[in-house]
Amino acid sequence: MSNERHPRRRRSSIVIIGGGPGGIVAGHALRTMGHEDFVILERQERAGGTWARNRYPGLACDIPSHLYSFSFAPKADWSRTYASQGEILDYMEQCVDNLGLRRHLRLGTGVRSARWDDAQATWTVTTEKCEEIVADVVIACTGMFGAHVWPDIVGRDTFGGISVHTAEWPAYLDLACQRVAVVGSAASAVQLVPEVARVAARLHVFQRSANWVLPKADTPYAPEQLAEFAADPATVADLRATLLEQFGSGFPFVDDAARRASEELCIANISVVEDPELRKKLVPTSPWGCQRPLFSNDYYPTFNQPNLELVTDPIARITPTGIVTADGIERDVDVIVYATGYETTRYISAIDITGRDGLHIEQAWADGAHAYLGVTTAGFPNLFMLYGPNTNHGSIITMIEYQMEYVTRMLQRMDREGLAWVDVRTETVKAYDERLQHDLDEVTVWDAGCHQYYRVPSGRIVTQWPHSMQLYRELTTAPDPDDAYEVGMS
Repeated sequence: MSNERHPRRRRSSIVIIGGGPGGIVAGHALRTMGHEDFVILERQERAGGTWARNRYPGLACDIPSHLYSFSFAPKADWSRTYASQGEILDYMEQCVDNLGLRRHLRLGTGVRSARWDDAQATWTVTTEKCEEIVADVVIACTGMFGAHVWPDIVGRDTFGGISVHTAEWPAYLDLACQRVAVVGSAASAVQLVPEVARVAARLHVFQRSANWVLPKADTPYAPEQLAEFAADPATVADLRATLLEQFGSGFPFVDDAARRASEELCIANISVVEDPELRKKLVPTSPWGCQRPLFSNDYYPTFNQPNLELVTDPIARITPTGIVTADGIERDVDVIVYATGYETTRYISAIDITGRDGLHIEQAWADGAHAYLGVTTAGFPNLFMLYGPNTNHGSIITMIEYQMEYVTRMLQRMDREGLAWVDVRTETVKAYDERLQHDLDEVTVWDAGCHQYYRVPSGRIVTQWPHSMQLYRELTTAPDPDDAYEVGMS
């Protein structure tokens, strides 16, 4: 008999889906509550989420290290202002061990589906290994960045050389002395291109639209500074508080003066490009903030290198030996790197989720993902999300901590009142989402015609938080309206 027909079953009070930052925050919060009956399911073979999955050259964070870290696990020895992928991944895994989460963590265990049982008031989570886990509560920490996106280009599958996506960077890949094409010029390309240009014989960067790239105040910490951090933990706490005030109290996308200042900094950053025609092609036509702000000190200087070509003509097709642009020119290459991003709007709907009365998450989110406070959505009892819809802003680790504080209070309420389940009301979600969408519409720079990952086909923005981190925390700590949730007794 196959496991498909007779899956193995086990019981766990809480299932956490994802072993990245969200899973770490959730697991630590549960242990702090004295709750040990939970399991963290992680698809990959390492904890760390996006930092374990992504490893392309140049990958680093664009939030300062002392803020892009857990408030409950400060790190005094960050090597530089903005940490690189390897250092962040090491930190994540150290946290798993130091916080006692390793015994709760099951690596190489992806989730295929989750189904709510109305009669039993439980979730049945089915893994890709065909195991069923019955749980009272599911905390989904799948995050915003889902499957990576391959561009729809004629002939892409005919290329005879090496094709890679930045999200699946192979450890074996050596670009030294290779002819390389990078398709894309957004976040991953801005970090990747300078690293590739250092070793490639020839590099062609195919740009559909230029992006604003701010300078990055990124320097290694001096030995004296690291010694001070190590000797006095208060200095680390003070630095983090300063960064939280800097990144958490404002919202620059609605501030005309801040936008103008950012554009001026970007123009100054571009000015290092020596060729005036090339420099002109690198200046965006859309306002700063229309697309995700990017940061690099190395990107623009790289365009002064003789081995790099910026290509702005659209790609017409890919051949077995290279890339043909709309002007008919073919560039022969050995490697094509697709820096073309990820699916960013699906959240937990990337998993087969069925809630009350057989409601499927795809039905509930037919017009786009939405959730009360970005944490819970109607028709799916005892299902909570960290880094859910419309919570992308500032330091996402800090935003996740705010979300888990809210989830913790819900779990404590369930324990205190003897509740079997809680389900946010449709009216609650609708009222919250209507206010949110109104506020999103007020951020006019996000409606300036950019090709951005924020929107779904219905036109709704489902990724961004349109206010400060501070306001988000105020909302998640405020009491819910008395009738915000439906509840069921144990």
